[in-house]
Amino acid sequence: MPSSAKDIAARFASASDEELDVLLARYAEDPRAQVRRAALRAVKMRDALRVERERVALLYRRQRDISGGIVIGVDEVGRGAVAGPLTVCALCLPSEPLVLGINDSKQLTPKRRTEIAVKIREVATAIGICHIPPEDIDRVGMARALRMAMEGAIEDTGIEPDCVLIDGNPVHVHPKEVCVVKGDATCAAISAASIVAKVTRDALMDDLDSAYPGYGFASSKGYASREHIDAIKERGLTPVHRVTFCGNFVEAPRLF
Repeated sequence: MPSSAKDIAARFASASDEELDVLLARYAEDPRAQVRRAALRAVKMRDALRVERERVALLYRRQRDISGGIVIGVDEVGRGAVAGPLTVCALCLPSEPLVLGINDSKQLTPKRRTEIAVKIREVATAIGICHIPPEDIDRVGMARALRMAMEGAIEDTGIEPDCVLIDGNPVHVHPKEVCVVKGDATCAAISAASIVAKVTRDALMDDLDSAYPGYGFASSKGYASREHIDAIKERGLTPVHRVTFCGNFVEAPRLF
């Protein structure tokens, strides 16, 4: 019995590259519109996947060109926030399998970041996280807090790296530190670290939104959104605000 157009469309949707070539040849002259749409959609998806593989492979190749051996990528999130911790992730990725989708975390939607973070955690050989709370940021300043966070995250990986790749400018956090401008978009381990750091801190800010309602922590993630600034002016500061960052908004004491 001939296959229905619905069955063929389902086969196109689930076909591997090799299977897709066979299906395209078999149904090249099929006149049914549903089959033709399914074939076109499958080809577009395959082409997009090939482009993505090439893009991600370049991130891994760039990393290998910089250094061999055990490479840790490091990135931070929350540096410019006025509430919540500074969070740093340090991690080590194997050369295979490629984690498709890794990129500068700011280029990804929250849903996509969460999905990719799961894949990263499945394949990473080591992951370290360090949070510096607001009171410590107020006490030591951001530059020192950033070094503390990076040191803590690297130590938390539990491995001794041959190279530590850091996005941006020198931090002088490790003797084998190598700084890569725009590294979160060009080096695999830094990109992966930026995603895990962002997803981890965002989850913390969601929890703080429940603990301190009315400040919009879930939506602003502690950054100075209009809603957040208005809440500070109306309600004052909480224990999770960085007092030294909030002088332009309010001169009130903490409420909690």
